Amino acid sequence: MTSVGKGAAMASRNNSTTIATMSWKSCFRNDLFRGKIALVTGGGTGIGLAIATELASLGATVVIASRKKAKCESAAQNVNALGYSGRILVGPSTNIRSEDDIRNLVEHIIKTYGALNLLVNNSGGQFIQESAEISRKGFSAVVETNLQGTFLVCREAYNQYMRDHGGSIVNITIGNRNGMPGMMHSAASRAGVENMTASLCQEWIESRVRINCVRPGIIFTESGFENYGPAGDYFLEKIVKSLPARRLGSAEEVSSAVVWLLSEGASYVTGSVVCVDGGGSFVALPLVDIEDAANLPVYGNLSPKAKL
Repeated sequence: MTSVGKGAAMASRNNSTTIATMSWKSCFRNDLFRGKIALVTGGGTGIGLAIATELASLGATVVIASRKKAKCESAAQNVNALGYSGRILVGPSTNIRSEDDIRNLVEHIIKTYGALNLLVNNSGGQFIQESAEISRKGFSAVVETNLQGTFLVCREAYNQYMRDHGGSIVNITIGNRNGMPGMMHSAASRAGVENMTASLCQEWIESRVRINCVRPGIIFTESGFENYGPAGDYFLEKIVKSLPARRLGSAEEVSSAVVWLLSEGASYVTGSVVCVDGGGSFVALPLVDIEDAANLPVYGNLSPKAKL
């Protein structure tokens, strides 16, 4: 999951609005998830908030959780004021790297609401840094958050409820098909999530649990871009012109893919990876400046016309 936001807004401020005030309506029927209980980790901002909002608009009771409970409470209040048939509720403060926090969160949901039908693993994090400069601690923190944390939430949801009742899980990853120079740690950990998903979909299918991934490309959110600081503006400047769509994606475009995978309409879909990237998977994004010179030695004969 790569999301950009605040810095990008400087170039397109007139197009920037919050989900709570924009004239947006889901393309799915408004009772699609009536009676369903959902958990969206990292649901207080960005892509996670867009997903939680759409699920609530379709009738679900949505629990959101992150380390920053105050942000979740503010988000829930704003969305619930819109009068959707579903609602957003706030779970206990949860550090996705803490096994105890995750176990307590899932236990809280099942004890309080009686079920956990839908799970969206959206929590994650990364920072921009060249691979040679990443410390062991920094690498481990990203892997523990993105890969280990996602696994632990899946495991607890399965063991505490879905093993006996079925359910649907969507894991949010990142546009890593061609690697991600500058955020290698995140790309590697999210690739692990996608492979884990392929394994779990086979192990858990007898329990009627479907599990899929959504792989967003470069998505515009206010909160996401703030995480990158000044490096984000440089990143954005290099990326947009290289995308086939010539624009970034919206959080709602990611959310609609998630909603479909969670829904009964995707009942024969499990173990899949759905890309929401405007064709970005099929081009090499200019994340690294490479000098105009032949960078690999030649074996055999090569015409001068075939190199810079």
